[in-house]
Amino acid sequence: MSNPHDYPLLSRVDSPGDLKLLSVDELESLCGELRAYVWDTVTRVGGHLSASLGVVELTVALHYLFDSPRDRIVWDVGHQSYIHKVLTGRRDLLPTIRQLGGISGFCKRSESPHDAFGAGHASTAISAALGIAAARDLAGEDYRVVAVVGDGGMTGGLAYEGLNNAGASGRRLVVILNDNKMSISPNVGALSRYLTGIIASPRFNKAKADVWRLSEHFPKTTLFRQMVRRVEESLKGLLVPGMLFEDLGFRYLGPIDGHNLRALLVVLDRVKSMDGPILLHVATQKGKGIALAEGDPLKYHGVKALVPKNGKLEPPAPKPTYTDVFGRLVPRLATEDGRVVAVTAAMAEGTGLVEMAHSFPDRFFDVGIAEAHAVTFSAGAATAGRRPIAAIYSTFLQRAYDQIVHDVALQHLPVVFCLDRAGLVGEDGPTHHGCFDLAYLSCVPELIVCAPKDGRELCDLIHTGLGQDRPFAVRYPRDTIPDAVTLEQIDTIPLRRIEIGSWERLRPGSGFVLLAVGSMVGPALECAARLDALGEPAGVVNCRFVKPMDEGMLREILGSATRIVTLEEGAPGGGFGSQIARWAAQIDPGPRVLAIGLPDAFVEHGRRSVLLERAGLSVDAIHERIVHWALERRASAAPASRRV
Repeated sequence: MSNPHDYPLLSRVDSPGDLKLLSVDELESLCGELRAYVWDTVTRVGGHLSASLGVVELTVALHYLFDSPRDRIVWDVGHQSYIHKVLTGRRDLLPTIRQLGGISGFCKRSESPHDAFGAGHASTAISAALGIAAARDLAGEDYRVVAVVGDGGMTGGLAYEGLNNAGASGRRLVVILNDNKMSISPNVGALSRYLTGIIASPRFNKAKADVWRLSEHFPKTTLFRQMVRRVEESLKGLLVPGMLFEDLGFRYLGPIDGHNLRALLVVLDRVKSMDGPILLHVATQKGKGIALAEGDPLKYHGVKALVPKNGKLEPPAPKPTYTDVFGRLVPRLATEDGRVVAVTAAMAEGTGLVEMAHSFPDRFFDVGIAEAHAVTFSAGAATAGRRPIAAIYSTFLQRAYDQIVHDVALQHLPVVFCLDRAGLVGEDGPTHHGCFDLAYLSCVPELIVCAPKDGRELCDLIHTGLGQDRPFAVRYPRDTIPDAVTLEQIDTIPLRRIEIGSWERLRPGSGFVLLAVGSMVGPALECAARLDALGEPAGVVNCRFVKPMDEGMLREILGSATRIVTLEEGAPGGGFGSQIARWAAQIDPGPRVLAIGLPDAFVEHGRRSVLLERAGLSVDAIHERIVHWALERRASAAPASRRV
């Protein structure tokens, strides 16, 4: 791996203050070194890539002209912040990014004073920046606040709530729209077309350039500058219809070339002295400066750890993932049932819906980074006779909780929620772990909640969900499937409808019973085999339905088992284990249930297997905890005279 000190200019930048010692020519050369360093490092250790490559010049210009951390730079969609990290004292730590004990792949306040606000989900920067600006004004301070919104963040509804409030407030605030026409999937919707129209408007850009070029021949008096600005404003009104941002109360500047460092420096220097809300529209290219990333910004949005050969990424895993199985299944379901539509929130690639988008473009809907809208959109489609499959990461579905309750469940609508990335996702860390869905979904009336033990059961459960006249949620991990189903088989295997609420007894046993949900079924079977070897025969139940539960089997188990262990890759409070413990307490208030799940804490980033071990959900950790619990129970049950 290359050493940052192999780059002569980059090696001199330990903080943003060091940028101010460089000439503009040196800053331009530094941009090249930054791209090379980030590309070389991230393609080897893994991480988000093309988004950060697109903001090199913008990040350099911001840190050259503003005074972070006194001035607050708030990044939206934190995966575009790698250059920011390198320039703010974390250059030598970049090789540790997203690794256990290393720096986060997103902005994190506890990591650096330069990270003004944590950013893992999208569309938050404007609201957060306005809150900071309001606090600044209340304290009578005068630092600057900048929100950098990009990589699709402006497609989320929260961004417009922030814009509306910020424009009306009149507070001194700069919003930089990093317009790269991409989130992860290409941006969609009316705003994307609107912004593209601004950038592509040759009349506006030519007329604006002519006005400013003409102004060079006149004295630079204050009155003359005001006159030129009025002419520019008139041109905007004539040639750029609507002027959305101006109507919201912002002074709009741009669009400008986000890869022209000198132009950025001129405009940002001008912006520094302006009062009120300012919106600077910057046009960039995702993956800029690296031909491979420019040519395929989706592929290079996030890369796995590898040593690239001729710039090509490592081959896919030998086993398909749950996402792969889902992506293969949905077009088949759409073929077999004309009512099926698929909905996602800027995550066609991440959720596996690319094939659906290609095969049924009129029945595939990418609504942008707008999860709440995606859920209510699905609800509306369901009222009109469609069977929506809403594919949204578990952590992102949290942003649409009210819509799940009010717009779907309360109206008994048949929306199938497919929650990818449930449980621990690995290197993306606490902003992306899907830890809470079992708890936050299980308390919603009318909603069926389930989790498959393998790829085949995933297919059966989704097929089952489409046959219901009520909402249905399936959660599954970011992992390979444990069974031997191939993607080709998904096209033809018979799909069965599983009885709602039914569990599956995989291993007999009445003294010791392991009740496992989804990804924990495999570890439960391995632990049971180990317990057998210790003379502790244990049964295993695939508790594929968390709501409703298999009440008949549960009563039978509670009536016969002496010890019950619940296993779930989810938060403990309000999850599966909590529900089983409540059931057990109604029959026997004794401590008969050991609930094993994720810790009641935010789990840091690192490889999924390592995080499962640290969280106590690896086979070894589960087995050790069960044995320790069994020994404790034996000791507490022994006669007092025999206790040590």
